[in-house]
Amino acid sequence: MARRPLPRILSTGSAQIARSRELARTAADSATDVLHPLITITRGLRRLAAAGRRRWAETPKDKRGPLLFLVASVVLVVALVPYGPLLAAIALMAAAAWQGRDRRPPAPEGPDESQTQRLKSLYEALVPYFSTPEDPAPAYAHGGEWEKAFPAYDFDESGRITHLLVRYPAYFPDGEPEARARIEQLLHAKSGRGREYHFAWDEEGNELTVTVLSPLPTDIAAQRFVTAPGETVLGFTDASQVQRTLPLTHGEERRDVPPVVWRTGIRSTEPHLLVMGQPGSGTSTLLRSIALQALQYGDVVIVDGGGTGEYACLTGRDGVLAVESGLAGALASLEWASTETERRLIAANRARQAGHPTPDDTKRPLWILLDRPSAFSHLAAADGRKDPQALLQVPLRHGRAAGVTVVVADQFDSADALSDGVRQHTRARVVLGPATPVQLEAVLGARPHTTPVAQVPPGRGYARLGTGPVHRLQVPSTPDPYDDATSDADRQAVLALLPPRTRPADAEGVEAEPVPAEAVVVESS
Repeated sequence: MARRPLPRILSTGSAQIARSRELARTAADSATDVLHPLITITRGLRRLAAAGRRRWAETPKDKRGPLLFLVASVVLVVALVPYGPLLAAIALMAAAAWQGRDRRPPAPEGPDESQTQRLKSLYEALVPYFSTPEDPAPAYAHGGEWEKAFPAYDFDESGRITHLLVRYPAYFPDGEPEARARIEQLLHAKSGRGREYHFAWDEEGNELTVTVLSPLPTDIAAQRFVTAPGETVLGFTDASQVQRTLPLTHGEERRDVPPVVWRTGIRSTEPHLLVMGQPGSGTSTLLRSIALQALQYGDVVIVDGGGTGEYACLTGRDGVLAVESGLAGALASLEWASTETERRLIAANRARQAGHPTPDDTKRPLWILLDRPSAFSHLAAADGRKDPQALLQVPLRHGRAAGVTVVVADQFDSADALSDGVRQHTRARVVLGPATPVQLEAVLGARPHTTPVAQVPPGRGYARLGTGPVHRLQVPSTPDPYDDATSDADRQAVLALLPPRTRPADAEGVEAEPVPAEAVVVESS
């Protein structure tokens, strides 16, 4: 069937609306310019009238009579003098024009003394990096003109730089990461520490744009995100980095926030995830958030190497196949997951060869979440057992075709204990907490275009999906609801997302009694 063209009103309506808005804006600006004297005089008359009312209110009652007599005498004299009313009207209009003028102080055309000194010091610091003795007319020289090097700049109320455009010579090796890193580190130190800066390099125009980034929101609680099956929200980032927003609720407030969406499934190019961070950086929070989202459409197996009970709230829930914190249970669960992956592959392959659709028992997604598997690796080596990470070879290698997703979270001090299979097949990467540029590049494969800060809130870090750009990331607040330190609002938000508890097979017909959140308390270290 031939595709019908859109109606003309739909195809050209947006252009007509844009032209109409431009014409209306131009007409309004022209009218403002023409009527500016009248607007100024009207504003002045209003101010003179207000001043007269204040003067009358401040005058004592016993002196109001003489004041009225004096005003009447002045009006009579003006009326009797030749051209008096005309001169009085001219004087009144002049006074109104003077009173109605714009009294705001004019904006300074250039930087003040302190800002100029800051720009000069920044220019002098860049001279060794942007100059060479062979240059006959160097743009950067000691005592040179900084105005040509910094054509655009902005400052905040405290006098620190918030936006800066830097022009550098064409021979600077801006294609080398080491050269870029030196310039970014210098600008970060000279412009003010404790803030995050975004660096946009324009190699064609030989320009560097430095922008101060606003902090990411940390008050977004766990909730149901508007996503399709196979999409997982890792956190939220800057609006300039992604072209999508999600509607979120925060109490009675509603807002749209740009997310970092990780896509899994058969067509995913990054089917598995690796999360690295420092202790207390929020890696367990991210795994809880992923588990709550995965339980909407699939089953979850959780292996907790930390043994702190961070996932006790998920025990016995619908869709949660196991929550293991011991070595024996972890080995059994991972061995079953490997066997289940093979079974799904064989069943799907037989169905395709027979020309049948894929069986239903292979379509439901299976998620394997491992928190600190390196702890089990040390225990297994000491006990002479098999490393649990070795059981991940089949799910990691063939998980995408079988609908199995693996998420591994560990700490930087145990990064060497991760197996080669985990490093090779986890193409989606997340780093949480404070990290050095070397650590970020080792995990993400590329350095971010922002400067990491030393003090960051929990759940704050960077994310990179495959070979895509590095995004700033803030994980939604998903704390352990059984922890005493959790606020009541966050606790209720997480409990509302938990699926109901699984009813035992021998308890059919017996009403399941809900377990209050206060009845179970797990101390987290």
